[in-house]
Amino acid sequence: MAAVVGTQELRPQVVPALTVAVCYYAGARLGLLRQIVVENVAVMPIWPPTGVAMAALLIFGLRCWPGIAVGALLAFLAINEPGPEMLGTVAGNLVAPVCAYVMLRRVGFRTDLSRLRDGLALVFLAALLAMVISAVAGSLMLLTTDRLAASGFWPVCLAWWVGDAMGVLLVTPVLLSLYHARWPPRLGRWKEAVALALVACCVVPLAAYSFMSLLFLVHPLLIWSALRFQVAGSTLCALFTSVLVTITAADHVGSFVGLTPVEVVLKLQAFNGTMALTALLLSAVITEQQNTRWSVEQACQELAEVLEHLTMGDSVTGRRTSAQNIGGRRPEGR
Repeated sequence: MAAVVGTQELRPQVVPALTVAVCYYAGARLGLLRQIVVENVAVMPIWPPTGVAMAALLIFGLRCWPGIAVGALLAFLAINEPGPEMLGTVAGNLVAPVCAYVMLRRVGFRTDLSRLRDGLALVFLAALLAMVISAVAGSLMLLTTDRLAASGFWPVCLAWWVGDAMGVLLVTPVLLSLYHARWPPRLGRWKEAVALALVACCVVPLAAYSFMSLLFLVHPLLIWSALRFQVAGSTLCALFTSVLVTITAADHVGSFVGLTPVEVVLKLQAFNGTMALTALLLSAVITEQQNTRWSVEQACQELAEVLEHLTMGDSVTGRRTSAQNIGGRRPEGR
């Protein structure tokens, strides 16, 4: 009996940790497909493992932190040789999402992203504030091991920070939406979803690979997806767009032709940042308004039912009183 209980107690800790480690490493392999060189250091414009770690903590809690540590260690070994900077980099990649998780819990964050305050908390606390830890830790490790010159510390730190922040802004909402999605999904608007996907597959590559800087064409798609499909639609559209634009930036094609590495990083991250903010905050506002409208409609329906019952009760009471008055009336004397 003790062995059975011990296995049951370990399962909620081991299984999420292993799952997170595998997903973290898989996200790292995807993030390594495209890199941008800044001050002779390869940085990733989008680092998906940070978004995976953030979503895992919000779903499973702090019990999955060993999975994040193991995944970060495997990701480091995939691109670097073991060295003294390994522990500092892995620690930074672990501490940053854990601090973000603690701050989000302090402000009452909801994983369904149904309120504007949830979107703002994810943006400013988890993405912009907490990811400074991993960026500074990683850049310091490069500086102390003489792999980075002192003059290049801040450019690399900025690029590192933006890559981690983009991972949180683009990947975490998608994973949280998949976690809260209803399975099997409802097919009430499948025609519109297919139409949106087809339009996105045509417009986004055109905007990304065009040399005329047509990236603004993706914003109507973000608005459409947010209005009709809320967080799930807008974040998926933003992630698809960001991946294609990142590929063009890394390959120096499209609107990134002729730009220096620093200019590529600034333009790419400015676009990814504004797009992620638009998708996340707009969908959060729309979801909150819809929930408020639904609550008001439910309250009005309940009030109408109460009034109907009261009206029916008054009618029954009135009929009973009339019947009693008629039945109890004395006959008139002659």
